[in-house]
Amino acid sequence: MSLHRADALGGRAAIAGIGATEFSKDSGRSELTLAVEAVRAALDDAGLRPQDVDGLVTFTMDTNPEITVAQAAGIGELGFFSRVHYGGGAACATVQQAAMAVATGVAEVVVCYRAFNERSGHRFGSGLADRRPSAEGVAMGWTMPYGLLTPASWVALIAQRYLHTYRLTPDAFGPVAVADRRHAARNPAAYFYQRPIALAEHHASRWIVEPLRLLDCCQETDGGQALVVTSVERARDLRRPPAVIAAAAQGAGRAQEAMTSFYRDELTGLPEVGVVARQLWRTSGLTPADIDTAVLYDHFTPFVLMQLEEFGFCGPGEAADFAADGGLELGGRLPVNTHGGQLGEAYLHGMNGIAEGVRQLRGDSANQLPDPRNVLVTAGTGVPTSGLLLSADR
Repeated sequence: MSLHRADALGGRAAIAGIGATEFSKDSGRSELTLAVEAVRAALDDAGLRPQDVDGLVTFTMDTNPEITVAQAAGIGELGFFSRVHYGGGAACATVQQAAMAVATGVAEVVVCYRAFNERSGHRFGSGLADRRPSAEGVAMGWTMPYGLLTPASWVALIAQRYLHTYRLTPDAFGPVAVADRRHAARNPAAYFYQRPIALAEHHASRWIVEPLRLLDCCQETDGGQALVVTSVERARDLRRPPAVIAAAAQGAGRAQEAMTSFYRDELTGLPEVGVVARQLWRTSGLTPADIDTAVLYDHFTPFVLMQLEEFGFCGPGEAADFAADGGLELGGRLPVNTHGGQLGEAYLHGMNGIAEGVRQLRGDSANQLPDPRNVLVTAGTGVPTSGLLLSADR
């Protein structure tokens, strides 16, 4: 993918299999076990054998080495393995890495995976501790002495500026929280299954870090998710309909830091998302009007609003009205996070959102839309990030 011209990756690879463990608050087993279970489930979904796999991609934060996952899952020799940095920002980039390997002939079948015990083990929301000196740590050194130690505190600062600039109140985030939980309420795999919420519940939930309330924050989850990527031609001969990768992109903005980019000229947008959006639209030839549904990374509700603006679904400062008018709901202008998102289903660093994009194109989502053709999926925001455009094979 180039920052200046369309690339040739679109339409050359597809997601052919998806697999996950259950999503829970205490898995009772190791992160390696979760990873292997997810990988095996994804291969079974695709109708492939472990020995068909010759590539693996995961996150730098994942604790499960590729060679260990391969050995435990019965995968033989590997010709390609890769890891992507920046937490949830890596999600869609794992698929991009796999697609590039397939398109160039470096690998034929690549599995992307992410597994952790994020609730019963190390909790990201607990903040930073025991870090060794690093360049990334230097950037955070400008904010940590002032008490900004957790993801919620970093996002809250930007969210407060967004509200101030557009003369909004924290209630503006409520429609995002409600839409996601409403979708999750119909998804048996979701933590909020059969538990929809109303706006009043959002407004009454306790502060975590103002202006973020409890219901503005995503789940803490134990679980694993895997995705199988191969060529479009091979995918057509497999068990399930392929989700064609129409475009894939990574992006980092100017003055980018990992969730603490407070020294940019403006704090009301997500420039790294804008970089990804421009590349996805340019390479695919699609526009916001062509997108039937979107899976927008929702670790915190304010960043869903900002993504709508960065991708051009509405203008700057207009996303709150877009959401308040029911735009994110089923039947709305852009149904978002039909699985319930990370607010309502589970927090798997965005990998479960990619799976939902595939389900929508296959026609087996818990909140299935009528005949969707194009799905936008995004990865973690506030950090260097990535995105995908997935299309039906027609």
